[in-house]
Amino acid sequence: MSDQTNQPAAAAKSMDIQEIMSLLPHRYPFLLIDRLIEIERKKRVVALKNVTINEPHFAGHFPDFPIMPGVLIIEAIAQAGAALLLTEYPAADRASKLMVFRSIDAAKFRSPVVPGDQLRIEVTVLNWRSNAVKMHGVVTVDGKVACEATVMCAMTDRKPAELAAAPAGAPTE
Repeated sequence: MSDQTNQPAAAAKSMDIQEIMSLLPHRYPFLLIDRLIEIERKKRVVALKNVTINEPHFAGHFPDFPIMPGVLIIEAIAQAGAALLLTEYPAADRASKLMVFRSIDAAKFRSPVVPGDQLRIEVTVLNWRSNAVKMHGVVTVDGKVACEATVMCAMTDRKPAELAAAPAGAPTE
């Protein structure tokens, strides 16, 4: 990975989980992509997610019929897209930034996702700006569409820890 040179990893063709974790701030149980298998700079990314019964949401969704919540499938689309966008930023810049949702449009759920499934998450860029990206994601299981949605994510500055810890309305200096 290019963290040692502090340059973007945009030239990568694939990324394993360690490289993904160097880009995204998400961790268990909310890191929802396991591998990036195709990366076309500023155009497209394909990620994989292996769904297992050990994931905590299956305890309550649903106890006798485990189905991956649709909102988590859409989150996986956003995380794959965020990884694509974040490869354009040097590691030093990524540490002070956070990728957040701006919109979710036209979400459709075609078939349930269950433990044992492998999600193939293909995200295509519709509109790219330096700090935001609009993307269309299609999630398939064994070649069958399980979910699709258009999402917009934007880069924002992380708040310094002392600001985040201060009560609302409290002076910061």
